[in-house]
Amino acid sequence: MSNFTLELPDEAATLEAGRQFAKKLHNGLTVYLHGDLGVGKTTFVRGVLQGLGHTGKVKSPTYTLVEPYVIEFNVKSSCNLYHFDLYRFNDEEEWEAAGFREYFNEHSICFVEWPEKAGKLLPEPDFDIKISHIANGRKLEIVER
Repeated sequence: MSNFTLELPDEAATLEAGRQFAKKLHNGLTVYLHGDLGVGKTTFVRGVLQGLGHTGKVKSPTYTLVEPYVIEFNVKSSCNLYHFDLYRFNDEEEWEAAGFREYFNEHSICFVEWPEKAGKLLPEPDFDIKISHIANGRKLEIVER
C-alpha cells in the first residue's frame, strides 16, 4: 500500500493531477472518490479522462448515477470507464437494484463517488482518493491498496 498527498491550488491543478493519475490506470481497476459536495471529484475525473485521450464532454453523474466513456488505448485495445455518483442513494440495496455489479469487471475502470452509500456491496478499491478543502485550495490524498 502506498500513499501520496498533493496540494491543489486551483481547478487547473486538479485537472493536471487527474491527467497524471491516468498514467497508473489499466483495465479492471476500481477507484473510490471521497470528498464533500463541490470539492472537485468530477473535475479530477475529467482530468483522468483527458489523460486517457478523451476529448468530449465530461458530465457529473449526479442525476444519471453513472456516466459511461469508451477509452481507445490503441487500435487493438479499449476499455469502458464508468463514473458513478451514489450521493442520492438512500441505502445499499439501491446499488444492487440498479444492476451496477456487471460494470465492475476486467474490461472496465470504475470511479465511484460516495462509495459508502453502497455499503459492502462494492468491490474493494484499488485506489482510495480523498479530496478536501484547505485554506489555499484543495488537498488530494491517494492511497493505493
